[in-house]
Amino acid sequence: MSINPELIVYGLIFIGVILLVEGIYLTVFGKSISLNSRVNRRLEMLEKGAGREQVLEQLRKEMTQHMKSKSIPLYSLLAEKAQKANIAFSPAQLILMMAVLSVVAFVGLTMGTGASVAIRAGLSVVMGIAGIYIWVNGKAKKRMSMLEEQLPDAVELMVRSLRVGHPFTSALGIVAQEVPDPLGTEMGAISDESAYGRDVGEALKAMAERMDMQDMRFLAVAVTIQQTSGGNLAEILDGLAKVIRSRFKLFRRVKAITAEAKWSGMFLSVFPLAALVAINVIQPNYYDDVMETSVFIPACLVVAGFLVANVFVMRSLVDIKV
Repeated sequence: MSINPELIVYGLIFIGVILLVEGIYLTVFGKSISLNSRVNRRLEMLEKGAGREQVLEQLRKEMTQHMKSKSIPLYSLLAEKAQKANIAFSPAQLILMMAVLSVVAFVGLTMGTGASVAIRAGLSVVMGIAGIYIWVNGKAKKRMSMLEEQLPDAVELMVRSLRVGHPFTSALGIVAQEVPDPLGTEMGAISDESAYGRDVGEALKAMAERMDMQDMRFLAVAVTIQQTSGGNLAEILDGLAKVIRSRFKLFRRVKAITAEAKWSGMFLSVFPLAALVAINVIQPNYYDDVMETSVFIPACLVVAGFLVANVFVMRSLVDIKV
């Protein structure tokens, strides 16, 4: 029993599909769309000559377009993650990308494998959809992690601006200019919305709900209470920044403490598959004596079921909520 080289081809084609999505995304929107860009995307759009109102309209469209398309079949599974990742591609463009990647995968499978047309077609569709999903999910996780890390520094920058006499809307504008993406563009959109008459607390609350960020909800509540009841906003935000930073440190500490358990769970989930592959590489005929027996296929199905159950059990054991 030897490993079919076509399995390696399948994996390489799938990895190539995911890399192709990132390449197309950066080609269409430029490097400013990257989360590692020091100059946030809003400022770059303004520097290119776009008007403030035009830039705000474009950013608001990108920030809300995915949740508005949840009614599209199958897209509802992707909409929330695409919203958190703030994917600039429209829902129609993402669906088109799935189709394009499916065609690319089909061509690759045709050139690299000898599978039947039905199998190639089915795998290419799965690769196209799964490639987009994995790419969007990775973008969402990275963006949310960066937002949580940037928020304490942004709030402290607001505090310093307020203490030197700037109004809160000006403090938002300073954050929009000084903080890189992803938070810089988000705060810039809120600053522009407040300039056109929207309530700042309402805009912050809308962002918190869209991103599902508890710390941003705290900021929205603090600003709203100060607007209605008064008080020293600088002192309120200073305390809030300390709370957010303490929460962030706690999350990092819990992540460090549970890292060993998570890696152990990952190892125990991957080891059986790695052992199976190693056995087939070292001794390809290891299972030849039992392959023809009547219990071989049922036993393989039982083992596969246990392996799948093991992944979910290990994940639940190491998924510690704070």
